[in-house]
Order: sequence, then C-alpha cells, then structure tokens
Amino acid sequence: MSDRTRDVSITLDRATIDFQLFSDGGRSLKSHVMRRTVGGRINADKTGHAVSVKALNAVTLTLTPGAKIGLVGRNGAGKTTLLRALSGIYEPTDGKITINGSCASMTDMMMGMDADASGRENIRLRGVFLGLTFAETRAIEPDIEEFTELGEFLDLPLRTYSSGMMLRLAFAISTCIRPDILIMDEVIGVGDQAFFAKAQKRLQEMIHETKIFVVASHDNEIIRRFCNRVLVLDAGNIAFDGDVEDGLAFFDTRIRNAS
Repeated sequence: MSDRTRDVSITLDRATIDFQLFSDGGRSLKSHVMRRTVGGRINADKTGHAVSVKALNAVTLTLTPGAKIGLVGRNGAGKTTLLRALSGIYEPTDGKITINGSCASMTDMMMGMDADASGRENIRLRGVFLGLTFAETRAIEPDIEEFTELGEFLDLPLRTYSSGMMLRLAFAISTCIRPDILIMDEVIGVGDQAFFAKAQKRLQEMIHETKIFVVASHDNEIIRRFCNRVLVLDAGNIAFDGDVEDGLAFFDTRIRNAS
C-alpha cells in the first residue's frame, strides 16, 4: 500500500451537529422542514417550543482505505447530515471531524452551476467548485463533451436544457475526476437506456477506484452490490456498525418497524 493510500481517512471524534431553530410558533413550519431535512432529535425549551435539532449526536467513527460503507436509516435519521459532515460541507458544533484525502460529494451535483451560463462555462464553474484549477477544467472539457453527447447544446445557456440534459452534464463533470473519497446519496440513474448503461459503467469504475466510498440508500441490493460495511443511523446516533447482512437485518427488525 502506498503512503498516499495509507494517509486517506475520515475520522469523527464525538462529532455533534446542532441546527438552531426559531422558537416561536410562527416559525413552526421552518422547524418542521429543518427536522425532515437534517434528521436527528428536536430539543425543546421549557415552554415546549423547538429551539434546535441535534442532527448528529457525539458520533465517533473512523473510515480507512477499503471502507465501502452503506448508510441506512429511516427518513429523518440524520443520514444527509452525516453525508455532508463526511464531505466536509458541515462543520461540527462540538467534537472534531478530520478528512485526509481528496473528496467528491455527489449529494448535490448541480451545486456551483449557473442557469444563465453555457454548458461549457458551467464545466469550468463546477470544476473550480470541485477544487480543480482553470487549466485542469480545460483539460477535462473534451472528455465531458464526448461523454455527455450534448454537442452544440454545450454552447447554449443551461436554462435551455431539459432536466435530463442538465443531469447528464452534472454527472459527467462530477465523475470526470477520481477522488480518494466518494460520498453519494443514492446511486444515480441518468438519461435513456443507452446513456444509463454508459453512466453506470463509469460510476462503477469510480466506486472501484476510490479509497473510501459512502452511499446512503433505501435499496438493499445497492448496499449489497457496492458495500462491505453497513452503518445504521437512528436519531443522529450510530445504532449499528458492521457486516452488511447483519446491518440490514438489524435495521429491518430493530429500527424500521419500531414504534
């Protein structure tokens, strides 16, 4: 194993992430939306009003090369928050998160793109957002053009694209680099059958080459296909960390159907 591979890791040391909420009744909708988005437990003051969401609760976790993690949990368990923490998007409000190695998050592939800019301009915008230099984005542009099969549409504003065309472009940009760490929220399906097959082949190669892979999914077959370890998240806590089949069984019997 090379020194570079040995250095790749993600460590959470009692990492806690709290989101502050408005406490008056007029903000109850925002509180509800935040709760459904980030998961975890709502903390209330003495009046019973929601004041914060503990999306992650003192989570301790170490991921090293070879870890292919399937993240499982009910809606609102805090999976999205954990994915964003592992990507370096969220900072802990308490504890520590250390990420060593290049990281690509495919939880929001459109982030950093501009609807009024052309497809080519968005390649550069998204490339820089992913940490590439302008020279590096120019170097990968021909590969992206060939892979997307968008042709002259690359010179048109993104707002003229169909949703499928935008997803093709975003997917091609996000998978044109080979990071040490890959974070995903569900495995992505893109475009028509022919393009879907090409995209899946590219994605499988990327997963195989990455040192650490984490995917949140409700599809057990996806977990079985790509992962060698399961984390079960419940109310911002890791309830299980271990074998894939044992983890899926634990979720089905202890979490999914719990009152």
